[in-house]
Amino acid sequence: MKIPFNKPFLTGKETHYMYQAVQSGHISGNGVFTKKCQKFFEERYGFRKALLTTSCTDALEMCAILVDIKPGDEVIVPSYTFVSTALAFIRQGAKIRFLDSRSDHPGIDEEKIEALINDKTKAIVPVHYAGVACDMDKIMSIANEYDLIVIEDAAQAIESFYKDKPLGSIGHLSTFSFHETKNINSGEGGLLAINDDRFIERAEIIWEKGTNRAEFFRGEVNKYGWVDIGSSFLPSEIIAAYLWAQLENLEDIQNRRIETWNVYTKKLKDWSDKNKIQIPFIPDYATNNGHMFYLVCNSGRQRGELIDYLKEKGIHAVFHYMSLHKSEFYEDKHDGRELPEANRYTECLVRLPFFYELTSEQQKYIITILKNF
Repeated sequence: MKIPFNKPFLTGKETHYMYQAVQSGHISGNGVFTKKCQKFFEERYGFRKALLTTSCTDALEMCAILVDIKPGDEVIVPSYTFVSTALAFIRQGAKIRFLDSRSDHPGIDEEKIEALINDKTKAIVPVHYAGVACDMDKIMSIANEYDLIVIEDAAQAIESFYKDKPLGSIGHLSTFSFHETKNINSGEGGLLAINDDRFIERAEIIWEKGTNRAEFFRGEVNKYGWVDIGSSFLPSEIIAAYLWAQLENLEDIQNRRIETWNVYTKKLKDWSDKNKIQIPFIPDYATNNGHMFYLVCNSGRQRGELIDYLKEKGIHAVFHYMSLHKSEFYEDKHDGRELPEANRYTECLVRLPFFYELTSEQQKYIITILKNF
């Protein structure tokens, strides 16, 4: 039996809608399917404005421009995250202050945020790792006290909630990913969600290469031109058409993924306790959106042996991020603080196969092999 780590799920309507987009004669972006997707996010999650992007990285780069990051500004970011979380702000000249993870979860340690704030701090970027919410009340309270911008990196957090509030709707800005490894995918793709009115008008301009083209097409100005910095952040109608087919099936996809997550949890709980291997923890204030299932081994050596053992049995499991504060690019720029939990997840975390079409038979096999390790 060969079981991949991930397999993008196709609902069956993707190519149908892509064909419609091509036949419409408008495939360059911000057409019918783009507008349908954006309206879906605004209505379902209460975002003030939603703009599709070609990736979550692009959405983060838009955030860095929108909050006017300049050289010397500081941005607080978790070290245990994908490189884009930090890269978007570094490109604007920011200094990154890396934050450690929690011991019970790879998300940021909210208790350590305040100690990093000074008069150069501009923004906090919490990452909802595995779709599990950070403590947003605590983060927003700190941000309000120090007049900071909060940008939720909700790349993995579609259809996940904090105290009944959709993730991505709480910070001033937020970003989502529709990469093929995500619950809802369009191959590549992302979303910028805006919850603070002061950023809406400029976001549309940045999105359209620094022009007021969107206003022009709505008839709000009689001509359009170059009015600000920006880039070509909007995706083609073909990507939006693919995404629309996924969004139509959001609840079915979510139900299946959560069912898979629950089986892993139920069947591995006693085994993990016995072997002191950590499995995902969901705080009382958070929900689980079935994005991933991971194990945290006792050592890097044990993780390596486990991945090799699963591979021998035809199961493709993977480790996740390398801590950014120890990366080749940023190690000499880090302020020297030890971030032990981020290091532990770097060395010990392993992700199990997780996708919509993972069968009960395949999942049972994975669990049996794990218990034999």
